Order: sequence, then C-alpha cells, then structure tokens
Amino acid sequence: MENPRPFDADEADSADAAIEAPPEIGTDERRMHVRAYNHWASLLRDRAYPSIEDLDPASIGDFGPNSVLLDFTGNVSDPAIAWLGGALRAECDIEDGIESISDVPPRSLLSRLTDHYMQIIANQAPVGFEAEFENHRGANTLYRGILMPFSSDDDSIDFIYGVINWKEVAAPELQADLQDAVGQALQAELPPIDDSAAVWADGPAPGFEPDTGPVAEPSESAFVAPERPVQAADDEPESLADHLVAARESAEQAKAADQRSRAALYDALGRAYDFALTTEDEPEDYQELLDDAGIAVQERAPMTPIVKLVFGIDYDKTRLTEFATALSHAKREHIARGAFSDYLKRQKGGLKAIVAAERAARRPASQPDRLEEAREALRNAPAQAYVELDGDADGDEEFALLMARRLPDGRLAVIGAVPHDKALTERAIRKIAR
Repeated sequence: MENPRPFDADEADSADAAIEAPPEIGTDERRMHVRAYNHWASLLRDRAYPSIEDLDPASIGDFGPNSVLLDFTGNVSDPAIAWLGGALRAECDIEDGIESISDVPPRSLLSRLTDHYMQIIANQAPVGFEAEFENHRGANTLYRGILMPFSSDDDSIDFIYGVINWKEVAAPELQADLQDAVGQALQAELPPIDDSAAVWADGPAPGFEPDTGPVAEPSESAFVAPERPVQAADDEPESLADHLVAARESAEQAKAADQRSRAALYDALGRAYDFALTTEDEPEDYQELLDDAGIAVQERAPMTPIVKLVFGIDYDKTRLTEFATALSHAKREHIARGAFSDYLKRQKGGLKAIVAAERAARRPASQPDRLEEAREALRNAPAQAYVELDGDADGDEEFALLMARRLPDGRLAVIGAVPHDKALTERAIRKIAR
C-alpha cells in the first residue's frame, strides 16, 4: 500500500530530534529524494515557496534525470509537463513528446508520481511517498519519491517538481533459483587446508625462532610532544584559536555521540556561540581564520561562517543554516557567554523551537490581500462590451473568463466562456487589475 505523507522539513532536516529524515522517506540522507528536498529548501530564501525561476532541472545532474516538472498555470485539473528527465522518460518507455499528465502512460512510474500532485495543493508543503507496484512490463518495482511546490508569484502554487527513485525486484522464481544456488554452494566440500602454511592469525610459521635478546629501552627521541598542550575540559580557552578548537572538539563529539544525543549537540552549539562572541573581540584573527578556510562573510547571514568553521564546510548545508539561525537567536536574545547550551536544554521544543522562533521574528509582516484589492478594482472598471452566452454553466460566478478570436478587421469574436477554474480566474484577475 502506498504511503504518502507531508514531507516535514523540521523532521527531515532539523538537527533536533536526532537530525534524521522522516521514516516514510528514509534515514539515509544520501538518498536521492532527500537531496532533492535539500535543494528545494535551499531555494526558499525566506519565501513561502521557492521561485520557479530558480529551478533548472536540466542542470541538476544528480536527480534531474529522475524528475518531472508540472505546470499548473494553464490547467489545474490537467497540468502541463514542462520537464521530463531522461531516466524517467526511458523507464516509462516514452519516446514521443508528452504534453500533460493526461498523456502519462498507465501503470508507469510517472503515473505513480503524478497521482499525488493534489496533495501538494492541499498541504502546501512537500509530500513524500513510497510503495511498490507491478509496472507495465510486469516487473515488481519498489519506488520512493517526493513532490515539492514552486511558485511564479510567491503567492500561489502553480508549479510542482517531483523526483522519484526506483528499483525492480527479482521475480519469485528467480529468487528461488538464487537461494538454491547459494545453498548448494554452502554445502559443497571445501579443499583441505595445508597445515604447513603459515597462519599468521594464530602465530608464526613453523621454523620461526623468536629473538630472546634483551628488549631495547624506548628512545627519548621517539616521543614527539604535541604542538600545543591538550586543553582540559574545565580550562577556559584563551585565544580565538583556542575557542575554535574547543568548539570543533565539541562538534565532533556531537557527531560521534550515540544516537546523535541532543545534549552533545546543544553543548556543541553552546561552544559555537561562545566562539562567535569571541570573534567580535578579535576581528582580525577571525578574518584570518576565514581566509585560511576560504569562507566568505555575508552581512545577511553573519553566523553562517561561524558554524562552517566549527562543524566543517562540507557539513549538511540545511543543518548549517539551522545552526546559524539558532546562534542568531541567541545573539538577538543577548544570551550570556557559556549559557546557550543550558538555554537550549531548558527550552520547550529544544532547537526546533528556537529555529522556528527566530524565523518567525525575521518573517516580514503579512501583506494585505492583493486579490481582493484587484477584485474591487475590476468592479469599478468601465465595461468594454456586454454579451449573453448560451449554456454558461458558471453563470453564478462574479468573474468569468471568455475565449475570443481576433478577426481580420481587428474586432474580437467571443466564442464562449472558459469553464470556471478558481486558480486560473484569480491569476487573470491579478494580471488585468495591474
């Protein structure tokens, strides 16, 4: 049975709650759909939905071939297929052009992907799903995918980008043959072992004479002192470099902690925050560290270089963003040095709540309902013509779309009313009222 659910960003990428993807998507972050979600999240930029202008499936070599882009700007009930990746096209045996989801072959992977697009409209968030089915070639196929919303006006969902990965399962007869072959191989007699051969796992080969001479004393020159003394856990770091070393050690402990302990992560973030405060007192040394690491500073994200230095440039970018958001919250709340770790542990909801609070504080004030303003402007607009149409099933709607054909003499011949489509009508209202 198929298992579609909203793809929860906090569950999928939050460092809180064990920093793992939701169970319906899987816990291995190297999987294609999680990488696709991370790409979607990186395009948000504090908007309700990523802009469709920022998406270029053809340039995404990782999962672009396994993806499809649906365009709802023309028809919500039968969206157009604006992009279809080569791997997905080949798996579905699609050679000719395909214009909309009504052209999708039945019992194909593409049909499994497009079956869920209305859930995106309902949930207004990414939706992940996984299941198995028998495809059009009669092969049992396991698949896992994700659908993600995009917008052309940062207001409504009019594009959906889907990524799907799959594998075919061997037929039961083939599985049985493989099991029989393995069983026969295990029952076969192994060649006899030559006892005269050296078996170094147990001891030296026959004839080996141990050296019974005196054991040499260790030479003083064989010991190399560390470049800097190892800092005790209770020692206060002195220089900016000491603060960075302490923060990095704490971050490594958090990464290696059993089940990714929250306490270890919060301690690491506390160290990172202390390091951030110290950089304000030693800006020249901080800039030198950034130059050595090849990290640039952006005014709108001052804490991002901090978490990159502490957790590593190659650490998951979505989590780095969350960590930087948490440090920004601590700075905005004027948390004292050495107190941020305990602050996180006391906070109801932990890191997840801190990140949500900081993002809410950054979010701009809600905008007025431009759609209603556009409606009012059209109500006051002068009429260009009056027509009566037969068979107008949507005659009760205040606003309607008409299809007209331009005649050679320049006049417009009204052909009929376009069947009511709420999203399409509202889009037209916004455009004509500008």
